[in-house]
Amino acid sequence: MQRRVDVGTVISKAFSLYGAQAGTLLPVAFALFLIVGVLQGVLTGPLILIGTLASLVAGTLYQGMVVRLVEDVQDGRRDWSAGELLKSVTPVIVPLILAGILVGLMFVVGIILLIVPGLLVLTFFAVTGPAIVVERLGVIEGLKRSRELVKGHAWQVFGVVIVAFLIVFVVNLIFGVIAGVAGNDVVVRIVATVVASTITAPISALVGAVLYFALRGTDPTPGVGPAMGTVGAPGGETVPGASTPPPPPPPPAGGPQSPAR
Repeated sequence: MQRRVDVGTVISKAFSLYGAQAGTLLPVAFALFLIVGVLQGVLTGPLILIGTLASLVAGTLYQGMVVRLVEDVQDGRRDWSAGELLKSVTPVIVPLILAGILVGLMFVVGIILLIVPGLLVLTFFAVTGPAIVVERLGVIEGLKRSRELVKGHAWQVFGVVIVAFLIVFVVNLIFGVIAGVAGNDVVVRIVATVVASTITAPISALVGAVLYFALRGTDPTPGVGPAMGTVGAPGGETVPGASTPPPPPPPPAGGPQSPAR
């Protein structure tokens, strides 16, 4: 029987991981988005495209790192450094960026034509990035894998996407108001942008990663067991937010039998 992906469980697990792994998540986010914030704050005219490209690369790299972090936490040890996590994403950075651009374009077209197609894009391709990172897939394969995982759980995935979007939107709105009050003060605008990105980037990335592993936990593919974010997954946590497999069965009573002579 398939385990049900629960919206509240996914969001709760994401924030649990946020708190437990903040020492890695926040400094890396700050370092990446400080560069982006400075570029976006000082560049004008056509050079703004450089800041946009930097934001895309930084966001993609961060998303991939967080997926690896969640995967590392799941084994109960958390034995990869931030540098190792970032380095592990570089082989798939190009497919990740291309997939992000493609999904973004499909979303925009869907919203222009009608709101519903845009929401369908966000729902069915919600775990494209994590699938590319973990399963080392190409762009098209990642899109197909995401759709395959979401199938049968579309409403739950849609709920997760909407809740995460609203949380990020509120945080960005608060810092957007602060930046707006500052007017032409470039420094305040940069600080507001960097702080907002540092806070919200882990939320978006963690929700996507936890959702991916939750969907894999409902996948009937042999060898893929229940994962975080699924109702009915086995408990036992060594690292906060990590799930570990149940212990092996005890040996038969009386010990091993001696072979007959």
